[in-house]
Amino acid sequence: QVQLVESGGGLVQAGGSLRLSCAASGRTFSDYVMGWFRQAPGKEREFVAQISWSGGRTYYVDSVKGRFTISRDNAKNTVYLQMNSLKPEDTAVYYCAADRRLVVRGLKYDYWGQGTQVTVSS
Repeated sequence: QVQLVESGGGLVQAGGSLRLSCAASGRTFSDYVMGWFRQAPGKEREFVAQISWSGGRTYYVDSVKGRFTISRDNAKNTVYLQMNSLKPEDTAVYYCAADRRLVVRGLKYDYWGQGTQVTVSS
């Protein structure tokens, strides 16, 4: 089992920045591909970003390219999502997820966190 705990969400004005963190425990962190997803009210969960086991490969949804950066620190068992130039449409609950396999921009992950709310005001 892998336990994931997100933090760093909050309320920010449009144009601002937030950094989300996701701390993992339970298994060898570097064995897992990590992803960030989000779900806005009334919408389906959406892929946001993904990072490979060692961090050498990253993938993003087009709407966040150039604004968001995913990174990981395997020594700290933590994955991050740096979010800059935030827009009201980025408002959602953000989830991190872990899976042993890398399916580029895939939606199926074995383990999920509980989510952290990000609200961007206009």
